[in-house]
Amino acid sequence: MTIPGQMNGKAAGRVAMSARFVVGHRDGRHRIYENGEVVFEDGRIVFVGHDFPGETARRIDYGNAVIGPGFVDLDALSDLDTTILAYDNQPAWKKGRVWPRSYIERGPREMYTQDELAFQKRYAFSLLLRNGITTALPIASLFYRAWGETVAEFESAAASAAELGLRVYLGPAYRTGNQVASENGEITTSYDEARGLAELEAAIRFCEAQEGRHGGLIRTMLAPDRIETCTPQLLRRTAEAGRSLGVPVRLHSCQSKIEYDLVLRQHGMSPPEWLDSLGFLNERTLLPHATYVSGSRYIDRPGRDLEIIAEHGASIVHCPLVSARHGNAIETFTRYRAMGLKIGLGTDTAPPDMLANMQVGIMICRLLAGSATACRSEDYYDAATIGGADALGRSDLGRLMPGAKADITVFDLDRPHIGQVIDPIQTMMLAGHGRDFHTVVVDGRFVMEDRVIADCDEASMKRQAQAQFDKVVAAYPERTVGHPPLAEIFSSSYPVERRP
Repeated sequence: MTIPGQMNGKAAGRVAMSARFVVGHRDGRHRIYENGEVVFEDGRIVFVGHDFPGETARRIDYGNAVIGPGFVDLDALSDLDTTILAYDNQPAWKKGRVWPRSYIERGPREMYTQDELAFQKRYAFSLLLRNGITTALPIASLFYRAWGETVAEFESAAASAAELGLRVYLGPAYRTGNQVASENGEITTSYDEARGLAELEAAIRFCEAQEGRHGGLIRTMLAPDRIETCTPQLLRRTAEAGRSLGVPVRLHSCQSKIEYDLVLRQHGMSPPEWLDSLGFLNERTLLPHATYVSGSRYIDRPGRDLEIIAEHGASIVHCPLVSARHGNAIETFTRYRAMGLKIGLGTDTAPPDMLANMQVGIMICRLLAGSATACRSEDYYDAATIGGADALGRSDLGRLMPGAKADITVFDLDRPHIGQVIDPIQTMMLAGHGRDFHTVVVDGRFVMEDRVIADCDEASMKRQAQAQFDKVVAAYPERTVGHPPLAEIFSSSYPVERRP
C-alpha cells in the first residue's frame, strides 16, 4: 500500500501536523504547545509551535490528540515472548528457562526455521510501531536457539525494518557460555568460548556491512547476551570493537540473583566491578536492568555498583513491566537519577507497550519511596524519549525541535476509555494504552495512519504468531530439567475440561 502524498517513502514537501496538544522541545526540555503544530520536510523537523508562517504541501489536523516524539525502546521485544510463560510458572530452572545438562550434551538445536525467525522479527517490529515506538534496539530470547543469533536472520531483520519504516539498531546476540541447571536446581555455566568468539567476529562484520544503510534508518550495535554467559576475552574484545566501530554495546547485567552470584563466584567481583576491571564500561554502554546491585534489598553486600556505572557514563535500561512481573524493581528510579545515572526505557516483554512500562514504573517508584511525590509523569516520559536518545548519543531523536528527525506520534484522546483529559502527559499515564496511538511518522514517512500499517494483515500475522508460539512451547520438555510432560511445566489457572 502506498500512502498518498509520499514520494520515495517520505512525505513530499512540507507537512504540517496540528492537534490540541503538541509536545515540542526547547532549551533542553519538553514543553506543551496548546493547539500547536509541527512541520517537517525531507525527514527533518523545521518548525514546532504556533502559526507556521511558511508554505506547506499538506496540512493535517488531528483534533483532540497529542502529537509527540516517538519513543526510543532500548530493549525492544523482537520475537514471540517466552517470558510470559514464567508469569505463573516458577522457579525458572524447573520450567525450561535454564537448560538441563542432558539437553546440552545432546546438542542444543534451533527451534524455529529461518523463515519463522524472519516472520517474528517483522511481526514484532509492526507491534513496536503500533505502540508509538519509532527507534528500537531488538532483544530476543536465546533459550530456544542452538546458541546465538545469526547474521542471516539480522540481514532479514534489516530488510523488514526498512520496509516497515522502523528506525533500528541491529546486531545478532552472541555468548561464550550458557546457564545449566542440575537436577537439584544448582545453576552453573557451560562454556564454548571458541564458538562465542566466532559469533562476535560475525557480529562485527554485520556492523561494518549494515551501519547507516537505508538512508540511516538501519544502525548497528554489539549485543553480548548476558554478563554471566560471557568470558573475559569476549567482553574485552566486544568493548574494543564497540569503540572502534563507534556503536552502542548492550549487555544485560544485574538482572537476577542467580546472575549476580555466578559472577561473584567466578570472578570474585560484582558484575559492575568485573566490567570495570575489564575496561568494558563507557558512555556508549547500555545495561539492562541494573536491579540487583550492592546495597539493594536483593544483594546483601556492600559495594559501589551504581557509582561505578555512573562514573563511566553508561546508561541503565529500565524495564519496569517485565521486572515487576518477576517481583523486582530498581530502588528507585528517582534515587538512580539523583545519583547522576543515565536512564532510558525498554519494553522487553509482550505487549511492547511503552505507556504500560511508564505507568508501572511510576507506581513502583512511588510505592518503594512511600510517597506520591517521588516521581512525576514527565520524569518517565523524558526517560522514554530524551533518555533513550541520549543513551544512543542521538540529540536528533526523542524530541520535536527544528533539525531533529521527523519521528512523530499521534495519541488519540477521543478513545472512550481515556475519560476526562487533564494535562496530556498525565492523562496518558493515567488512562492510556499503546494501542491509542493513531498515527506514526518515522524519518518523515507515514508508517502508520489510522492504525493501518502498509502490507501488514494484523489478523493473519496474529494467527501465524500463535502457531509458531505453540510449536516452541510444545518443545519445552526436551529442554527442561527431568523432561517432564508439558502439563507439569505449565500450570493452568483453573482446571480445564475439554470436549470428549
